[in-house]
Parts: sequence; structure tokens; C-alpha cells
Amino acid sequence: MCGIAGVVAKQPVNQELYDALTMLQHRGQDAAGIITNEGDRLYLHKDNGLVRDVFHSDDTMIRLRGNMGVGHVRYPTAGCSTSAEAQPLYTNTPFGICLSHNGNLTNAEQLKHELFVEDRRHLNTDSDSEVLLNVFAHELMMCGTLRVTPNEVFEAVSRVHVRARGAYACVALISGYGIVGFRDPYGIRPVVYGRREGPYGTDYMIASESVALDAAGFELIADIAPGEAVYITLDGKLHKRQCAQNPVYSPCIFEHVYLARPDSVMDGIYVYKARLRMGEKLADKIQREWPDHDIDVVIPIPDTSRVAGVELAIRLGVKYREGFVKNRYIGRTFIMPGQAQRKKSVRQKLNPIDLEFSGKNVLLVDDSIVRGTTSKEIIQMARDAGAKKVYFASAAPPVRYPNVYGIDMPTSSELVAHGRSHAELEQLLGADRLIYQDLEDLIEAVRHKNSKIQRFDTSVFTGEYVTQDINEDYLNQLELFRSDAAKEARRVRAGNVVIELHNAR
Repeated sequence: MCGIAGVVAKQPVNQELYDALTMLQHRGQDAAGIITNEGDRLYLHKDNGLVRDVFHSDDTMIRLRGNMGVGHVRYPTAGCSTSAEAQPLYTNTPFGICLSHNGNLTNAEQLKHELFVEDRRHLNTDSDSEVLLNVFAHELMMCGTLRVTPNEVFEAVSRVHVRARGAYACVALISGYGIVGFRDPYGIRPVVYGRREGPYGTDYMIASESVALDAAGFELIADIAPGEAVYITLDGKLHKRQCAQNPVYSPCIFEHVYLARPDSVMDGIYVYKARLRMGEKLADKIQREWPDHDIDVVIPIPDTSRVAGVELAIRLGVKYREGFVKNRYIGRTFIMPGQAQRKKSVRQKLNPIDLEFSGKNVLLVDDSIVRGTTSKEIIQMARDAGAKKVYFASAAPPVRYPNVYGIDMPTSSELVAHGRSHAELEQLLGADRLIYQDLEDLIEAVRHKNSKIQRFDTSVFTGEYVTQDINEDYLNQLELFRSDAAKEARRVRAGNVVIELHNAR
């Protein structure tokens, strides 16, 4: 899960990109980077950390010169967490191309082989984003001209769609020419673009979510459609083209459940309204299956579930209360590296207000239950705060299958609902009653009256992957490479290398 941004303007773009990445910080908290272009020079700064920490000095910002640039905030689901894999990533051939990518390629290993053996291109990291960068760069180079035209950009993107599989929402800077945003033929990960009329002309921004545009005063034009590319030249002209043969509008429904900010508009859907409808659907299920419920109070797990929780309480005619105070300086726990760190962070992140729990039958509402670490800890916190009974409602169905499209739900063994019955989950989490949203209700809540969405990627709930290229062998390899244990082993090996190099000196 990552956030991307690109700007072409009539004035320096360093501050615009910084502000955009700040608005997208919820999409990645491990690393941040910005690259800008002035004349024939590129200026890059990236590192591990939050946006405010990576770009903490005026000198750093001043050095990011130019009227065009791209930025990125990162949470790694492939590769590793070193600053070398922070984005944007760069290749010098042809022209000098920089790319920011949100998503995950499902045929990255095959493409790595093709790039090395057939295309004679060198990869410097394990990141699938560098694979995508080099595929795009190679296809643009194959156009064979000395100048970049919109037609050549779109031809290159068309060939990327033929070669690359999986999820990718990208913004790429072509030095001296412009920026191009493109999206995989299924539109799994979100990306939008907008314009702003300024004193010197029209500025354009491409970003993961519309909130990044809002903060800088850009007007939302549209989502980049599945398979579509948008090319904005340095002189401020916008070109767009459908570059895929048979696009199928299939955005990830989990964006609306958890990932996106509620004030975003994605694929024509207001995230806030979708979450309100999730609360309505959940309340309807409780009234249908548990009409004689004894719920005294509805308490959300801040922040993502607040919107659904309010609507659920209103629909049930039950009191709504804020029972947890959130420490806003702790990151999103389910995407934290390592189970021990997640468990520790839950108690650091949330503190109960005992008065709202004492002697009451409490319905806790969360957006989803992934690994179960957060849910189990919070249920116990509610009991420790004096709750008589603790019920737990999830605005999403059970997450039973790995996500292969760029969200860190990589392995079945780490998903609490995988292979367990409803009764087993209730007992394991420690809830007196556990209520899950039905998938049909979730789809209806998000889609509402949006006719352009052909289907949603609901693979984390159903195990059916929209790209139709995922088999058991792929998932087994994913488990070996991306489980918490595998990541920890790589971290230890990297630390040992650093120690050995230090001792060698």
C-alpha cells in the first residue's frame, strides 16, 4: 500500500508535492521521496520515515528545484524496507525516467528474467516497482525516436499492459518532457487527476486520492480509468488515451473499507457515504438476526470505523459513545512490521475511557478483522475497563485470503479468519458475540448506484483474484517470502551485513 503524486506547474512544485504526500501519509508510513526536474537535471531526496521527518529542513526542500516532479509514500509489501527501495525510483535510459508505483506485480519474477535476458536491463533492488519502471522505460525506448510524443508514451503504456500483470497505479516523470499517470487494466488501485488555474497558467496534479488535490486547491477532473494513461507535458498540455485492449473496471473494495481517507472520492464513489451505508447494512443484519439484542452502547475503534459506527448506532436506536482515546503518533497497526510490534502498539495507540464501559453491554465496531491482533487486545481492554459483555462487529466480511495486489495481508496463516469457523473466531477473539458484514451488503454499500463499476476485487474475502493468474504455488511462494518470519529473517541478515562491514573497517 503506497501513495503517489505528480505535479506539472508553472512554478516550483516542491511544496505542492510535500503537501500532497502529507495528505497521503495514511497510505504509507515507512518511507517518503520526491524527485523534481529542472532543465536537464533531476533533484532527488528520499529516505525511511514520515514525510515531515524525511523533508525536515529548508535546505532539503530548496534543493528540490523545478516545475515538475513526482513523489511517493511507501509501505513495502514486496522487496524490503531499506531506504534504497524508497521511491521514486530512477533509470537513466531513455531520457531519464522516474516512477512512483502503488500496487504489486503478480508476474514480477518472470519480468525480471525478461529484463535481464532479453532487454539487457539491470535491476538494483528487489522491488517490483523497479521492474515496472524498467518495463516502461524499455518499451518507450523501443519507440526509437529522439523525442517523446504523446503517441509514443501511449504506445509504451499499451505494451506495459501486455507484459505486466497485477495491480499498478503509477506516475512517471520523463525528464524534460512531462509526467504520465497510468493504471492497470482492472483499475485495482486508485489514481485521480485534476487541474488548477493559477496566475501563470494551468497546473496539473496526479495522485492516489482526491484529498491530495483538495489540499492544494486542484479541481478533480476524473479518475484515471482502468487501462487508461494521462500524459501532461511540461508546457501544460494534457493528453489521454485508453491503452488496454479489454479493460474491466474492478477496483479493490478494501480501499473503501479501510485504506482510503473518508473525505476522498474514488471511482465516482464518496468513501464517507460508502462507510455510512456499511453501518446501515450492519445494523440491518443485527436487527434481522438478533432482534432482541441487549446492546447498551456502540463504541467505534478509531478512526476508520467511526463513520460506520455512528450510522449503525442511529439505525439501532442505541447510544453512540467515543470509548477509546487514540494516540495519533502511533501508526496503523495492521500494516506494522512484526506481530510483536503490532500487539505492543495496540495498547500504546488506544486507551479506554472506563466510564463508557463500566457495567455495560458494549458493541465495538471496527472496519475489519485482519490478523486479529488488534481486535483481541481491544476486546480484552474493554473487559478490563469494566464492560459486562463485549460484542464485536466488523464492517467487512471475514478476511480469509492473502492480498496479492499491494496490501500487506500476504499469508493465509497470518489471517485469523482463515480456516476457522465463526464459533472458533468468537472464542479466539474473546467476544461474547461476533458479527460480520455480509459480502453482498458490502458490495451494495460501496457500489450504490455506480453503474460504471463492473465488479470489485473482493479477493481477500473470496479467494477469487480478478487477474485470474493466482494459483496455490504462487500463494505458497508468497508465504515463504512475505510472512512476518521471512521479513524478520531478512532484517536480521541485513543487520548482520552492516555489523560485518563495520567490523571489517
